Amino acid sequence: MTHPPFEPDPRVDTYIDALPRWQQAVCRQVRELVHAADPEVRETVKRRVRPYFVLDGNVCALLATKDHVNVFLYDGAIVPDPEGIITGGHDNTTARTVAVYEGETLNAAALRRMFEQIIANNRAGGWRRLKEAT
Repeated sequence: MTHPPFEPDPRVDTYIDALPRWQQAVCRQVRELVHAADPEVRETVKRRVRPYFVLDGNVCALLATKDHVNVFLYDGAIVPDPEGIITGGHDNTTARTVAVYEGETLNAAALRRMFEQIIANNRAGGWRRLKEAT
């Protein structure tokens, strides 16, 4: 079964297009991965300019900094990270981050699996509800 391509939010395009080429490539790869994880994921902009990807709650957000791109994973620290791709927020109860620097290769397969788990958790009531149940 093939899914229709996602509907891009032009504000997300504007955000990505303003970045240096290497950051554009990282952001586009993350964008494709989150939509591949579930074609129902929608794009929006929150906090005036930050791209968010949502489905029954936040899945992830992008933030390009001077020397890296942060992918914020909204999982309440309950999604497993067997390949160790999380680089920050290990003790954060809301989100963790995957930082990608110029020249680094994003572990796309691991990140997609994490997106799929976050989406499944969102559909099951969200990480807060799931965390309370454990």
